[in-house]
Amino acid sequence: MRVLLHTPLKLPDSPSPSGDREMARGLLRLLRRLGHRVSMPALSRVAPGVPAPDDHLALQRDARRRAARLVERWRALPAGHPERFELWFTYHCYYRKPDWLGPLVTGALGIPYVIAEASHAPRRAQGPTRLGHRAVERALGAADLVLTVNPRDVAGVRARLGPQGRQLWLPPFIDAAPFCSAAASRPPHVGPPLLMSVGMMRTRDKLESYRVLAGAFARLADRSWRALIVGDGPARAEIEALMAPFAPRVGFAGAVSREALPALYASADLYLWPAINEAYGMAFLEAQAAGLPVVAGRTGGVPAVVADGVSGLLTPIGDAAAFAVAVARLLDDPAERLRLASAATVRVLAHHDERAAARALATALGTLRVRR
Repeated sequence: MRVLLHTPLKLPDSPSPSGDREMARGLLRLLRRLGHRVSMPALSRVAPGVPAPDDHLALQRDARRRAARLVERWRALPAGHPERFELWFTYHCYYRKPDWLGPLVTGALGIPYVIAEASHAPRRAQGPTRLGHRAVERALGAADLVLTVNPRDVAGVRARLGPQGRQLWLPPFIDAAPFCSAAASRPPHVGPPLLMSVGMMRTRDKLESYRVLAGAFARLADRSWRALIVGDGPARAEIEALMAPFAPRVGFAGAVSREALPALYASADLYLWPAINEAYGMAFLEAQAAGLPVVAGRTGGVPAVVADGVSGLLTPIGDAAAFAVAVARLLDDPAERLRLASAATVRVLAHHDERAAARALATALGTLRVRR
């Protein structure tokens, strides 16, 4: 099938690393793995970044013009042309970056419309976010299939589906092979347990996660450990200041390439991330695939990727004291760390590897009906 992949939030070829980019790249790989021909024509691409709510009216008007040009171009292309797509597939749709184009184009052409990872928040229906919120409602009402990745989105999405729409579950996924391979060749560990965290260094939720992490470190001063923080961004100076009291136990690796990440995970003993307002966290899957047990905040879709008591420990969100207790428990019990680590790798391979995701996506796309 010829598929147009539309990624309003972040393009797969974006130079800025994030979980959204990795999911966009992963969906592109899945579609190609299933034999679909994927295009991302220039007319379907939108400006990077999240616009201010004041810009939404202009974006809505621009979408009408852009959609009309896409439809006109589609109709002018010969049958079988790669850009004469048979399916519109949007990854990520929420009130700050909705899919303005998909409902217009698919409605005009009568082709199936699929959204992966949509969210609907009724509290955004009023005020400056109302236009983006309404655009999400239009998209959900027009969709033939919504693939839900985060369990907390299930109810909101279901309530806004049109009569033709279906909602199916697509577990978050990664290509687990490089991480499992790194775990298999892990060198013998020497010295205190190494704690690892991976996260963009941004303000707001990410910075709050680092604050909780620093609060936990302060409560673990009497134990033997060292930590490595991977990531970079505009809030790095604030985060380094938060961690300064723990020098030299806490080191900073900065931004690390995708190719270097598996070995870095495999060098650690325990993965930590407080996950303030985290959707689900691709790094949790990477760490577990590399054989690391996880301590995380119980928020959003995190329980869908970290099984409490099976592959890691989940703690109340934002509670540095509870987070420290969970870390201390695993620092004090190497056998428990090993048990969780083994289960983590098995669980990712069974439920969150690309091969499992490809099967789930193929089954979901097989439910689509031709529009009439």
